[in-house]
Amino acid sequence: MYVCLCHGITDTQIREAVSKHGDSSLADVKKRLGVADQCGKCSRMATNIIKAQVDVEPNFYEVA
Repeated sequence: MYVCLCHGITDTQIREAVSKHGDSSLADVKKRLGVADQCGKCSRMATNIIKAQVDVEPNFYEVA
């Protein structure tokens, strides 16, 4: 589903930014994909998707 209509960014792209690139905040995903940098209406949904994905993905860097 499209989350950011301004840039055509989907929930799958946001999840991939978290799982493949280690992004863990809206600022990280915003820097990588450009989500929520125009009208900002998608920021709440993007944040919820990021939080849900971070909860699912193990962060191996915290252990090391």
